[in-house]
Amino acid sequence: MVNSKKFSIRLKQIMDFYGLSASALSETIGVQRSSISHILSGRNKPSLDFVMKLLNHFKEVDLYWLLNGEGSFPSEESKPIQKHMNADLSLPKTHSEDPSIERIIICYKDGSFREYSN
Repeated sequence: MVNSKKFSIRLKQIMDFYGLSASALSETIGVQRSSISHILSGRNKPSLDFVMKLLNHFKEVDLYWLLNGEGSFPSEESKPIQKHMNADLSLPKTHSEDPSIERIIICYKDGSFREYSN
């Protein structure tokens, strides 16, 4: 049986990791905002549909960690990907001095982005 309070703590960790508010998370995974609110407050337990939507959208989330707190977050398989996403991407000198490149925007699947300007 899933411990609602501990599940809500792990859900908050996911939201913090991706920089998502409850509203943004609800839009991202396609659930009502109230569902997120009720889970975070401990009023409701997560449904199987809710859990599956989280897992399908956020590949770094491990099922056993999400439900039981066992394992790690982000999952071991996704850590190299996450390191790449958090890497400081500065333009090489040869390109940063090129006046034809004004900025680079990198868009991620979760809706976030990084912008690098000259």
